Amino acid sequence: MGSEENPRDSSLWLQPLISIMDSDPPFHKAYKTLFDKTADKATANIINSNSNNNNKDHEEMLQLVIVEECDLPLIDLRRLELGEREREECKSEIARASQEWGFFQVVNHGVSGRLLQKMKIEQEKVFKQSFDKKSQEDKHLNFSAGSYRWGTPSATCLRQLAWSEAFHIPLKDISTSSAAGLDYNLSSTMEQFATTVSSLALNLAEILAEKLGHKSTFFQANCLPSTCYLRLNRYPPCPIPSEVCGLMPHTDSDFLTILHQDQVGGLQLVKDGRWIAVKPNPAALIINIGDLFQAWSNNVYKSVQHRVVTNLAVERFSTAYFLCPSYETVIQSCREPSVYRKFSFGEYRRQVQEDVKMLGSKIGLPRFVV
Repeated sequence: MGSEENPRDSSLWLQPLISIMDSDPPFHKAYKTLFDKTADKATANIINSNSNNNNKDHEEMLQLVIVEECDLPLIDLRRLELGEREREECKSEIARASQEWGFFQVVNHGVSGRLLQKMKIEQEKVFKQSFDKKSQEDKHLNFSAGSYRWGTPSATCLRQLAWSEAFHIPLKDISTSSAAGLDYNLSSTMEQFATTVSSLALNLAEILAEKLGHKSTFFQANCLPSTCYLRLNRYPPCPIPSEVCGLMPHTDSDFLTILHQDQVGGLQLVKDGRWIAVKPNPAALIINIGDLFQAWSNNVYKSVQHRVVTNLAVERFSTAYFLCPSYETVIQSCREPSVYRKFSFGEYRRQVQEDVKMLGSKIGLPRFVV
């Protein structure tokens, strides 16, 4: 057999497929056990395939699912500034998309194309820092300790691993970040983006409340800069995109999420019981309903499962804004009889974290059904 490589060695198995830069998180080292398990499975499939003269491309390992690409409902927010008829039709479309899809996209949203491009440029710069600098973000990048996150510490199999890295940045940290020494271009760009999307999120939340018959100031009073945050995401190229997600299937634990994704694509969501891929639209922002809004609306608006798939050759960037209340804020249905019991946001977060730790995934709202 001479110097033939051992197919059980995951480092050898992955080596031809990857070129690790020192800025990338050490996925292979940190999750070697999980890769070894997958390599063992691949080896078993090869042996079985050879012994059975089976020419399948290791179907059990790949589990590759081709999903249809589609356009989300597209809403032009400029219509909110027109006559009463146009304004009310636009509001109705927002509510209908939130009921039927849980996702929609908006144009003429107030965030300029120039600002979105600048955000991506600054984001790329910060992610190109060495992994050591990023993982000591409080010392080298002047972000709060713990803001840099990557992978999935609780993962017990590759399906639970998030092939991504991100900076979670509370809005309250952005206004002080320049004074604290963060790169001025990055901090000022984040501040401009956060200010605009914060206003947009509150406006959309008030419209959704209004369409349920509530002239509510609840969101204005409870979703403050001290409780909302931005997340800068990067999804590195992945050597086994059929096995690992950039983000595993989940729902968002907030009221609303506003997302801008680049042209690479990768966002997928569940519609009518099947996964569909969201076609990138560079001019649009993507809006999705979170768990808290589903509970508050008594299941009228839908918090939908979504995921990010990985790409073999191309990195992907996105920026997300999360409209969240304080941990003390009590969430209760605006209609009776209520599907869910009352709960605080802090209680909800603790339950999600406990489920992820114990079960490997989030349960979410079903834990709070009456």
